Amino acid sequence: MTNGNSSREIILDILLEILEKGGYSHIVLGQALSKYQYLDKQERAFISRTVEGTVEYTLQLDYVINSYSSVKVKKMKPVIRTLLRMSVYQILYMDRVPDSAVCNEAVKLAQKRKFTGLKGFVNGVLRNISRNKEQLKWPDDSVRYSMPSWILDMWKDTYGEETAVSMVKAFLKPSRTAVRCNLNRASKQEIMESLKNQGVTVEETPLSAAVLYLSKYDYLESLDAFAEGLISVQDMSSSFVGEIADPKEGDLCLDVCGAPGGKSLHVADKLKGTGMVIVRDLTEQKVALIEDNIARSGFTNIRAEVHDALVPDPAWEGRADIVLADLPCSGLGIIGRKPDIKYRMTMEQMEELAALQREILSVVQSYVKPGGKLIYSTCTIDGQENEENAAWFLENYPFDAMNLEGKLGETLNAASLRSGNIQLLPGIHPCDGFFIAAFQKKLG
Repeated sequence: MTNGNSSREIILDILLEILEKGGYSHIVLGQALSKYQYLDKQERAFISRTVEGTVEYTLQLDYVINSYSSVKVKKMKPVIRTLLRMSVYQILYMDRVPDSAVCNEAVKLAQKRKFTGLKGFVNGVLRNISRNKEQLKWPDDSVRYSMPSWILDMWKDTYGEETAVSMVKAFLKPSRTAVRCNLNRASKQEIMESLKNQGVTVEETPLSAAVLYLSKYDYLESLDAFAEGLISVQDMSSSFVGEIADPKEGDLCLDVCGAPGGKSLHVADKLKGTGMVIVRDLTEQKVALIEDNIARSGFTNIRAEVHDALVPDPAWEGRADIVLADLPCSGLGIIGRKPDIKYRMTMEQMEELAALQREILSVVQSYVKPGGKLIYSTCTIDGQENEENAAWFLENYPFDAMNLEGKLGETLNAASLRSGNIQLLPGIHPCDGFFIAAFQKKLG
């Protein structure tokens, strides 16, 4: 294999970057898959699944390793710790890989990485776990579902035990690729035919006329529908922002924290070539990402620019028909796609983020013209960032909550829609965890 890298060695390097150096799992894995694009589809799938699974189950894997190792995980050398985690994941969750092969490959890799003196230790721990894996018992739900106990307890307190367990189970299921059709570019039927002609399995959802779920494809970039801008990667929950924004032809829209641009592109698509969408974000790097997506879409009624949402922009005072504020948040609703979030986030960070959201809202609310809309959204499941901030906003600024009944079709009928917001929960709703609140500026 090129550069002498085996799949497991690639996995080890990716996991060291994520678990030991703090890299973001979706970014590090994405970069590696791009680098090793020459590998066949099956081998890349093995790399993806092992990396994602090891990160998802790290808390549980550490419990198992600690139960059968004389040296606790925290005391191990990073390479050995990571090697054991990825190997135990394969033993417990990947039936197609024989346990003996997992043990042998781990020993070889320990030796290759200059830990010859520890190869007996690695072999002993893994074979011990392999022999006893059918007898494993979990001490609590935190270990069973590999979710930090403080997050699980918070959700049990907020939503009840049954809902909380449904949520954490949902996070451990394989994520599907959701795409939104740009229906001003092509009909849904045309897009589906293009995808199916390239061997993609396409699944519709009754909850959204614009969203499709894709599987059994190799690279997204290889799909004509993606290259031609007929589809945009966007979860169904996120696509509801555009449905609630419901722009009229000719509207002026400002998206204040828009990377990578999915919601803005949805609004631009709904404007049918009219109006204008300005989408902003904090850095050149993020704006470049938005510009790539705009270029691929072919839309001419959308433009990206660098701007810090915390810095007031007098030129926008009272101008926008719609302001989209999808603000920085704890991200607890997308743990299924970015599992390292659950190990990084703290209660203190969540409080800081809730305060930051209020700061941004206090700035950007002034851009909405009388009668215009402000759509506030987050990809989290945290009351202080969601319902509490929505209530705070209504108390402090001249806006009314919009009645959202019927905006998301007949199947989504949460009682909160009448009050202008909805909290989507994984495991309860067939999408990411996501919060949306809609406000209309008073005319007086």
